Amino acid sequence: MSLLIPLLLLVAGFVLLVFGSDWLVDGASALAKRLRVSDLVIGLTIVAFGTSAPELVVSSISAWQGSADIAIANVIGSNTFNILVILGIAAIIYPLTVTRSTIWKEIPLSLLAVFVVGLIATRRVLIWTDALILLSFFSIFLVYMLEMAKSARAEEKEGMADTHLMSGGKMALMIICGLIALVFGGKMVVDSAVQIATWLGISQALIGLTIVAAGTSLPELATSVRAAMKKKDDIAVGNVVGSNIFNAFFILGASGLISPLAFSAGSTVDIAVCAVATLLLFGVMFIGRKHKIDRWQGVLFVLLYVAYLGYLIQRG
Repeated sequence: MSLLIPLLLLVAGFVLLVFGSDWLVDGASALAKRLRVSDLVIGLTIVAFGTSAPELVVSSISAWQGSADIAIANVIGSNTFNILVILGIAAIIYPLTVTRSTIWKEIPLSLLAVFVVGLIATRRVLIWTDALILLSFFSIFLVYMLEMAKSARAEEKEGMADTHLMSGGKMALMIICGLIALVFGGKMVVDSAVQIATWLGISQALIGLTIVAAGTSLPELATSVRAAMKKKDDIAVGNVVGSNIFNAFFILGASGLISPLAFSAGSTVDIAVCAVATLLLFGVMFIGRKHKIDRWQGVLFVLLYVAYLGYLIQRG
């Protein structure tokens, strides 16, 4: 079997995932505006879901097809990539100021998510009861987000305009096309990743932690980098932290309901690295300039990921 075809299918799958999530977010955001939902609510719900949609589709399909290593590694690898690479690059572009709410509520919640997954991993398998626990935590996070949105909604609603609304037909087309692209793109990524791992004689977990995790994190990368260039710190940081909570609680929970997920031998180390990355994110809030991720810290994040990548390659 030639390696070229699976590689091309993998790239094509990532392209479909990126465009699919963009179409879904744009269409759903237009629908929300037509229903006079505030930008804050859209950002906290639809955009957060949209940028994590590739991880959701890939992990769900992996669970359905019995590729538990990819389903788990995709989530853990994406969360580590989000913090060390995406926030690292964003901070290098422009130092990021982090709000008090994110420091004391959302980052600790993302750390709790990793801790809960780590506890489940000690039993070596995630079953449906564990999945329900993860989804219960996600429901609490969802209520928290909606309460936050509600408190600011009255202020934002007054400034909302009815101009430039997308037509109903275009809106429906974008949502439908986005969902179709996500499903087909996710299937292509999972199938090609399994073929590549088989051809190279390496574990599916390694493919999931590296190529698949980075590929499904492309929407988060694009969002945070654009936000950093526009000096919108809250979006750049909130997108990553919110996505990590969504990934651990909702995506692993949903995947675990589809099929039991067995953790590989190296999962404990990978979860520990994700936890350390989250702790590091919390720690840098009090090192150097308070409540900021400076450029030198962004460089440190990226270098730490390169070192971790080297370890993963060596582990095979």
